[in-house]
Amino acid sequence: MSLIRLIDLPYLGDDRGSLVSIEANNHIPFEVKRVYYIYHTKQCVSRGFHAHKNLQQLAICVAGKCRFLLDDGVSRDIVWLDTPEKGLLIGNNVWREMYDFSADCVLLVLASEYYDESDYIRDYSIFCKKVKQ
Repeated sequence: MSLIRLIDLPYLGDDRGSLVSIEANNHIPFEVKRVYYIYHTKQCVSRGFHAHKNLQQLAICVAGKCRFLLDDGVSRDIVWLDTPEKGLLIGNNVWREMYDFSADCVLLVLASEYYDESDYIRDYSIFCKKVKQ
C-alpha cells in the first residue's frame, strides 16, 4: 500500500525522560492544519469507517495502543500502533477503521487540511467505486 506507511519518529529522550518532536514538511510530507486526539474509547468500540478525498494524516498512539484496518481499494492491511515513537502516515483515498483500543489509548492525529465534511467518503461501496475509476 503506497498510500500508507509506518514511519519512525525522532526520539530525543535522555535520562530525564522521553521526547518526540515532529516537524511538518520534514518528518511528515505536509503542513499540519489540524490536530485532534481520540481518548476514553471503549475497547469494544470501533471508529473511523471513512476515507478522505484529499486529506493526509499522521496517526500516533501517544499512550496505549489500537489497531487500524487500512484499505486502498486494492489490498487491506492491519497495523498496530503501540508506541509513541512510530507514526502511521495515511494518504488520501484510504479507507480506515480503528479498533481494539486499550483502556489507556490516546490516539493523536495530525491532518493536512482543516475539517471539511465534503472531504469524507463515509460509504464503503462509494469508496470502492471511486478508487476503481
